[in-house]
Amino acid sequence: GVDLQVCTSKNPTCCTKKMEERYQTAAKQDIQQVLQSSSATLKFLISRNTAAFQETFETLIRLAENYTSTLFCNAYINMAAEATTHVQEFFTDVGLFIFGTDISTEEFVNRFFDTLFPVVYNHVINPGLTDISLEYAECLRMARRDIKPFGNVPKKAIGQIGRSLLPSRTFLQALNLGIEVINTTDHLHFSKDCSRALLRMQYCPHCQGLTLSKPCMGYCLNVIRGCLANMAEVDLHWRGYIQSMEELSSAMSGTYDMEHVLLNFHSLVNEALLQARVNGPELSEQVNKVCGPPVRKPTQSPGCSFDQDKDNQGFKIFSRDSEETLTSRRKEFISHLRLYRTFYGALADQLCGNELAAADGLPCWNGEDVVRSYTHRVVGSGIKAQSANPEVKVKGPDPVISQIIDKLKHVIQV
Repeated sequence: GVDLQVCTSKNPTCCTKKMEERYQTAAKQDIQQVLQSSSATLKFLISRNTAAFQETFETLIRLAENYTSTLFCNAYINMAAEATTHVQEFFTDVGLFIFGTDISTEEFVNRFFDTLFPVVYNHVINPGLTDISLEYAECLRMARRDIKPFGNVPKKAIGQIGRSLLPSRTFLQALNLGIEVINTTDHLHFSKDCSRALLRMQYCPHCQGLTLSKPCMGYCLNVIRGCLANMAEVDLHWRGYIQSMEELSSAMSGTYDMEHVLLNFHSLVNEALLQARVNGPELSEQVNKVCGPPVRKPTQSPGCSFDQDKDNQGFKIFSRDSEETLTSRRKEFISHLRLYRTFYGALADQLCGNELAAADGLPCWNGEDVVRSYTHRVVGSGIKAQSANPEVKVKGPDPVISQIIDKLKHVIQV
């Protein structure tokens, strides 16, 4: 073939333009495959743990909801049916918040105590033979923040819930971003110049019948560092990401530990109910001032419809020492993740060292011929270093990589 674009040589060649094009495609696919297999264990580590943490958080929320509903069924049976509906709504909000929905913790904690007040008034503060009317209940709900029937418990709950749920929400967001980063770099688009350099390195020797020769180490590094120049830019931010994951993880234990706060939420609710019971007479007076005397309608509250036994089956495994299991699972995950700190910085060296280049001292391919050693200068990693690369021309930053770097910076900030 006289019309070869890349695999031109002084020696006779057995390639045609068609073969060269097919080799070009093969060279790109090869590097893509090598990249994906080198990130496969890292990707699996993060995605497996993301799923495990999500599942653990879901179990934890269900368990905390159970504890709180059980409190009503055991100690406040006459209002249990109404209260458990509000308990369910509250823990649905907890779940939505942890899994990333844009809602405010302060708002849903307040909403829970707002909706609880009419029920407590009806059954604890001013119980009657029949229930209060819907309009009257609405007046109570609106007045709860001014009357403060539960003392400072709602304020305490807002502080604890906000501070303990935010780290878990951020942790999950960061895990999902980790998967996104790897997916992005796994499917990176290679420039035309890089594709030609890969072709010259991997398959041009075949055109001269040199099917066993491998590229020289320095030559391989120049080509791969050129092709992965944008990916190397992720290195600094990836290290920062792993470090901030470590810091976040160690800050997630202690008093504001999510497990601790959620599993003890029922005792905060109990404290709130006791406050309301103790201050009953004064609260009645305040309510009369704001809403007038109670207006009642002839219905009766049903008893407890919440089936404790059915729901407690799944929680044998998730006992009180769950706090230990979650903390140790986090520690174990972070210690594995730490091993991948230099993943992006060391990628080119890893690919050439493990897969692509000839071993030291063996004759090797330098892009034109089989030689004893590669004589050109070997450049460093990253975009700046590529201006001196003899094998690959690298244009400026890749917008896809710039975008993923921005996301990493943002999550580190959070």
